[in-house]
Amino acid sequence: MPDSRPIAILGGTGPAGTGLALRWARVGETIIIGSRDAHRAQEAADKIKSKVGDQARISGMENSAACAAADVLVLTVPFEGQATLLKQLKPAIRSGSILIDATVPLAAGVGGRASRTLGVWQGSAAQQAAELVPKGVTIAAAFHNLSADLLNGNEALDCDVIVCSDDPDALQLTLTLAARLPGVRAIDGGKLENARILEQITALLIGLNIRHKGHGGIRITGFPPEAYR
Repeated sequence: MPDSRPIAILGGTGPAGTGLALRWARVGETIIIGSRDAHRAQEAADKIKSKVGDQARISGMENSAACAAADVLVLTVPFEGQATLLKQLKPAIRSGSILIDATVPLAAGVGGRASRTLGVWQGSAAQQAAELVPKGVTIAAAFHNLSADLLNGNEALDCDVIVCSDDPDALQLTLTLAARLPGVRAIDGGKLENARILEQITALLIGLNIRHKGHGGIRITGFPPEAYR
């Protein structure tokens, strides 16, 4: 059954945000697309609804309104905008909210292609987010390694999502939401500090996908069935 709590995707008009919104809307989740521009957010929501059907529970709002309307937040902005957005939204984020951070600190390489991750003083983008959110807000890191192109398509994803968090409730909720994506297995990746490894894997995958002209993800093998959601 779908979770009754709405999911606000902040910066949700980009490829990763719209892809997650599309996939969750298809399985019955209630989605709020957040954007700096409420009109743009609603346009993105309407586009997804046209793909899913009138039964889709999806709307668009300005980011701060989206935070006020939901306590499950997914951050899908480029790293250069992460700190600024979280500082702006701090008064709007409700205590007790869970923020799922999918930010990757990518550096542009030759030709503008992202080839490596930037150093983050806190250790990872997710740990930086943890320092910027209000007290009482918990953080999980996930969804870094899913192809935005595949998310916005129709095929099963055939990929594992590793989730890192220091909070058991944030971890379990994020594992559940990841497992709602068709073709995805969700795996507990341990503490939030491990998010830096997930972020680095993204740069590797981008290079592999450019080299081999694909949309590859990752699969973790060899665990007992109960390790996968």
